[in-house]
Amino acid sequence: MTSLVQPSVAEQSEAEALFRFETEASETVRTALGMSAARIGGAVVLSMREDTTHFWSKALGFGVTTPVTAELISEVCDFYRAERTPRAVFQIAPAFLPEEWPEICEREGIVPDSSWVKLVCPTDEAVARADALEVSPDNISVAPLETGRAPEWGRVMMRAFGMPVEQYGEMGAATATRPGWHPFAAWLDGEIVGTGTLYVRGETAQMFAGAVLPHARNRGGQTALLAARARVAQELRCRLLIAETGVEAPGTHNSSLHNMLRLGFQVAYERRNWSWRLTPDER
Repeated sequence: MTSLVQPSVAEQSEAEALFRFETEASETVRTALGMSAARIGGAVVLSMREDTTHFWSKALGFGVTTPVTAELISEVCDFYRAERTPRAVFQIAPAFLPEEWPEICEREGIVPDSSWVKLVCPTDEAVARADALEVSPDNISVAPLETGRAPEWGRVMMRAFGMPVEQYGEMGAATATRPGWHPFAAWLDGEIVGTGTLYVRGETAQMFAGAVLPHARNRGGQTALLAARARVAQELRCRLLIAETGVEAPGTHNSSLHNMLRLGFQVAYERRNWSWRLTPDER
């Protein structure tokens, strides 16, 4: 664990970026996907009732302004019940989990799921590492996204993450022209093959939606996308870069994790995902 960032700062950075990403979608997309959002006890609570991937309904940013209590978690679960959200994920930094968390989970039907790692890096260090590595991807170029290519960029983002394109791609594209977002594209032979954006909030810059299509991987595109965004963060005088990725399970290789470690990111902490579902009687 690193002391570069307080869990409150790291959690808020991610929560506010995800809140913006989902709530800035068009009304047409929001209606089609059954999207709604709330702020409960200082946390961001996001629901996407018609999400076939079961990825986007999340509650995060807990513990910053209000302690995590049984009453707070019950209120969030009641929100999901009212929205008829089939599944949702609680993401809470370990520092903010109360002693009675096992009892809360048993009461609300919350079970442990996969784990992520929260990563952080001083902006200047990431830029210095990128310069020292002389990042030069194989036939891939990285540049700020042109506004007119936002729809294509959004579709590529979702394809790269293995998600449906219809409506989800529009959700991603909507952020491209919004204040605070700094989108980049990776190009190969005139085709957008990779995406990555940066959400700036005060002195922190949140890495978001970094991914490359399968046929363009292992060419250095993702590292180049990281480096380009780090340089923008430096220009904007952001002190810290924050990111998340999945824990590398034994016998597996998480390229995203290793790309970030090469640029100086450090693991701040490991965070468990906690899954909640509507019961058959509540559907």
